Amino acid sequence: MKKVFVSGAFNVLHAGHIRFFKDARALGDYLIVSFPSAGLLWELYDKKSVLDDADKKAVISSLSMVDEVVESTDNDAALSFRSAFIATQPDVLAVTTDDMYMEEKRRFCQEQGVEFVVLEKVLPIEGQTTSTQLLSRVKAPTHAPLRVDFAGGWLDVPENAIPGEYVVNCSISPTVSLKEWLYRQGAGLGGSGGWGVLNGWDPVASELGLGVGWQDPAVIAETGACVWKSGSKPELDFKNTGDFLKGCMAIYDTCIKHYTPGFVGYERPYDRIAKAARIARLGVQQQDISVLAVAVQMSYQLQLEEGMQPLPDINRQLARKYCGGGHGGYAVYLYETKEQRDAAVDACEDMYPVEPYCRTFGKDEQVEWAPRFLERLRKRGVIK
Repeated sequence: MKKVFVSGAFNVLHAGHIRFFKDARALGDYLIVSFPSAGLLWELYDKKSVLDDADKKAVISSLSMVDEVVESTDNDAALSFRSAFIATQPDVLAVTTDDMYMEEKRRFCQEQGVEFVVLEKVLPIEGQTTSTQLLSRVKAPTHAPLRVDFAGGWLDVPENAIPGEYVVNCSISPTVSLKEWLYRQGAGLGGSGGWGVLNGWDPVASELGLGVGWQDPAVIAETGACVWKSGSKPELDFKNTGDFLKGCMAIYDTCIKHYTPGFVGYERPYDRIAKAARIARLGVQQQDISVLAVAVQMSYQLQLEEGMQPLPDINRQLARKYCGGGHGGYAVYLYETKEQRDAAVDACEDMYPVEPYCRTFGKDEQVEWAPRFLERLRKRGVIK
């Protein structure tokens, strides 16, 4: 009888593991699966076990292609299965092409006089994810905010980053979910970043893959009024709850499709973008909407110079600008008081109130649209 041995954390059993077990079993007549105990998993790999050891053993043992399940007990990240391997006396050790400890295991097999086989890692289902990605999906929030940006846009694109400069933005409610999304698509509010956060993806990598910046998923995941350091990846300078903006923000629906990747290659005065962001940073730091409004208005002037269409005056706003660089979508308006903001919303059918959103104690709180605005969204064709 030819025994085959495989080892791994198998923290969340998925289709990739099943394919690995099937391919390994085809190498012989008897398959032994080894996994480290929960304590060893944490000690060696800084991973928390999803199932306790007895549950994990029961699940793996129930698979038709698995003949025996044993625990790895050695305090060695590369060869934690050494004692279990020697005790069970297999003829083959099988690993996949992405094994982190390939060479250590190859040498171990040479020492033991057993066959070492590298199996191609095959994902049997299109889009199949790893255990880490599955855990991220489970931990993903059910509701998330979107965002408005105040200043520093484009300085979150790695090739445009300026050390020592900033990107300033704020997460907003009402919130969205995978089931309920009541904003226009292509709106400039960081929707693709929000979608990634809700799905448990790596949304920063996804946004950078589009050639745009990281600010959308960064602030949606962080929440609050945020100041970020310009750079190749998100690094928070500081944040606050954004409470100084309560009752003072609204978004205006231009009804023009927004598409940021189409404007990535423009030449822009990044020194002036950075200057506006420095002022916006001061406004967030001092929690002073009038200072922040100066930066927002500076950013809007730069958008006009780039060719974006002028936005309407709506009830003497402090400042306004398009949300994002896609020449359309929603625009953010700032008002000195809630009364002025609400009067503007009442006067303009394409304007909606939004509020700063800051997660409390890790809780993802749903913030719904008020019934009168749901009716307006239906009337304007945003939702059915």
